[in-house]
Amino acid sequence: MIDLYTDAQEWLEHYPYLYTVIALGLLILAAWIANWIVKKVLIRGLLRLIRATPLGSGSSEVRQSHVISRLANVVPAIILSVGIGLVPGMPEVVVIVVRNVCSAFIILTIALAITNTLTLINTIYERRPKAHLKPVKGYVQIVNIVIYALATILMIATLIDRSPLILLSGLGAMAAVLMLIFQDTLLSLVASVQISSNDILRVGDWIEMPALSADGDVIDIALHTVKVQNWDKTITTIPTKRLISEPLKNWRGMQESGGRRIKRSIMLDQQSVHFLDSDETSHLRRFRLLKEYLNGKQDEIEAWNKELLEQGKEPVNTRRITNIGTFRAYVERYLRSHPGIHQHMTLMVRQMNPTADGLPLEIYCFTNTVSWGVYEGIQSDIFDHLFAILPEFGLRVYQHPSGMDLRDLRDIRLPSAANAESEPGVTSLGT
Repeated sequence: MIDLYTDAQEWLEHYPYLYTVIALGLLILAAWIANWIVKKVLIRGLLRLIRATPLGSGSSEVRQSHVISRLANVVPAIILSVGIGLVPGMPEVVVIVVRNVCSAFIILTIALAITNTLTLINTIYERRPKAHLKPVKGYVQIVNIVIYALATILMIATLIDRSPLILLSGLGAMAAVLMLIFQDTLLSLVASVQISSNDILRVGDWIEMPALSADGDVIDIALHTVKVQNWDKTITTIPTKRLISEPLKNWRGMQESGGRRIKRSIMLDQQSVHFLDSDETSHLRRFRLLKEYLNGKQDEIEAWNKELLEQGKEPVNTRRITNIGTFRAYVERYLRSHPGIHQHMTLMVRQMNPTADGLPLEIYCFTNTVSWGVYEGIQSDIFDHLFAILPEFGLRVYQHPSGMDLRDLRDIRLPSAANAESEPGVTSLGT
């Protein structure tokens, strides 16, 4: 066997080019076999080992990240880098170029494996229940950028066969250019640090930024952008730096408080406001929520009026109960007995400044839920009831005349005009 190998080697020495081609082919075949063995044997063994660890539930993420498969590519590159020098008849220049390319490939592969590992760590971290409180995606992206920058410098230095310190010394003169190129990245980094340290924003928060047409839930916080899914299911992408420099409303406080505010007004017709007479007072005593209020108010007013002596005989000098004050007391007691209203938060019913559109009676309270649909249902039920019960107090809602109102007014005036023309001695002016 040894004699056969020696004879073959002596025969190939007479054909140096063929010897070089065969040796190069064997080197490439060895690199391919090594790559196949590593990927088919070692990778499967490592995945099985991972499944047996506490990270077993993340084995699918490990496979999808291609960390191990990328590291497996280092083996054939090392074989080619070492074996190219053993190929007989290979020019020195080719050997240097192949070694430099293999070294650059190894650097790139390791950099990609490290960045994929960091991405995998972030993916596993986001599976924690409270991961949205402190997202690390922005920091992972910063580290990835640094790794890519260092890998690029090392690859260039390896390909040109120069020390990387020469390239790093040249970066000092390019600092201003690099600052300009990475301006957005640096601003986004500062903004990300401020957002995280001050707890300004979390994944899942409901935010509003009218200037950017953003109104919805935060679904992703990255280094350069924050994605917001609006209520119409559209996605708004906001530059991270603008979250610091522009106004932002975060509804997290409302969601964590357990109550959502109702702040709406009923516009009352001011001409329907009047004092209650005895019949109207008796009528309102039927209301369970008003019985105690009316009795207490009546005693208070009678005690006040008794002190007026002779002046108290004139109704204009006495205090009397108004329908709007009684209605305001009714609304407040109605809210305090409502099962959907939070009783430990601010609750009041107040009159606002009169306007040309009526007298605003504002209801200010909080529901005991923050669910949007339930909140709207409670709010609607309350105002449905208040609008329906207003006539019991002799009050009217103010609204501008509509086309139907004008048509009814015309129908009333037309018969009156016809009757006037039929009376003797009445004439109408024509044009």
